[in-house]
Amino acid sequence: MTLSEENYLKAIYHLGKQGSVPVSTNAIAEKIEAKASSVTDMIKKLAEKQLANYVKYQGVTLTEAGRSAAALVIRKHRLWEVFLVEKLNFSWDEVHDVAEQLEHIKSLKLVNELDVFLGCPTHDPHGDPIPDKNGNYSPLKSVNILDIKTGETGVLALVKDSSEAFLKYLNKNNLALGDTIKVLDFEPFDNSLTIETSDGKMIISNEVSKNLYLNL
Repeated sequence: MTLSEENYLKAIYHLGKQGSVPVSTNAIAEKIEAKASSVTDMIKKLAEKQLANYVKYQGVTLTEAGRSAAALVIRKHRLWEVFLVEKLNFSWDEVHDVAEQLEHIKSLKLVNELDVFLGCPTHDPHGDPIPDKNGNYSPLKSVNILDIKTGETGVLALVKDSSEAFLKYLNKNNLALGDTIKVLDFEPFDNSLTIETSDGKMIISNEVSKNLYLNL
């Protein structure tokens, strides 16, 4: 399987709830920054390899083989992120692009030994679950901070946006996984939140809030 094919499978997996919900070619094109015509050509190739199901105008889903292949790429990506943070002292905003390269290493033995070496972690440095060697993982129990009532407190468990810019923003504001956050106020005008952490009070925008998930 080529690097490009793995990237397409991963994109469909993420967009379509583990590949089970139909995803439009336009959504895939936006996700991987490709032309719609190129996406259509690749989807047809994946369908020929029985990795995807494609019906024109109805979207794309993954076959069982396609879901397994996508989960393996994601497993490798997230394990490498853990390795980079825990063993090589990378910060969480530095690891995504490096893991994008390492996720395409083919050796299953290396991946499984890496898993054992790291103590079989269940989540990556951003809080995303790591699939096991069978492609399974426990569903997330965290709740988006916008769905938490004023006055409630939770622990930051997942950051949905793992881009370097967003993680640097969190670093700048001393927000990290494991932090206790209390929701103090919701502003309907711009959907911003006033929250309280160990550093004190701060206001976060709706765009920031959409990406923060807490364990209650």
